[in-house]
Amino acid sequence: MLSMKILAVCAGTAQRLPGKSTKTGIFKHPVEAAMMIDREGLIGDAICNRKHHGGVDQAIYGMGSVDLDWWSGELGSTVSPGTFGENLVITGVDSRSVSVGDRFETEHVLLEVTSTRIPCATFAARMQDPHFPKRFNRAGRPGFYCRVLKEGAIQSGDTVVLHPFSGERVTMPEMLETYGRNLSPADRARYLAAPIHHKLRAKLLSL
Repeated sequence: MLSMKILAVCAGTAQRLPGKSTKTGIFKHPVEAAMMIDREGLIGDAICNRKHHGGVDQAIYGMGSVDLDWWSGELGSTVSPGTFGENLVITGVDSRSVSVGDRFETEHVLLEVTSTRIPCATFAARMQDPHFPKRFNRAGRPGFYCRVLKEGAIQSGDTVVLHPFSGERVTMPEMLETYGRNLSPADRARYLAAPIHHKLRAKLLSL
């Protein structure tokens, strides 16, 4: 078990992207006060397009401080917590090494990783760069979505314990790379043996 801390808890309100009529909750900023997490995520955080965002297996989107430090160097300016629409930033975490089934536990909350983040057009608009999703994919530091196994309060500074998944690992960069592609029988079995997002599980079981 590895112990880390919550560097930032981030939430946002519904806002319109420039030139768009629809609203998005991707603009997130650090919140100092404790926030409650239930099965659907941070209470009070805006989720506008529930067809593709949110839900019990995408309740919380996390990034590691190592990821944000890397992006700060890559972009030549400080990437503040919440820039990528993440809810949590955890110190010492590099999302390249995070796998489905890994669990992040604080005193009051328990999260389980289910899937990677797939960048979309809204993300491109947020970053004001139509090519940013491809750049994000190439970087292989996609962050991680989690389901909530234990609801409770969470706050910047909380201690976090990482419990690595005990089975065969499916990493976030691997999920990102294989998105939309056919898996080999061995990889399909490995994915199904992990607690993956229910939509991906249904898709793999239908093949």
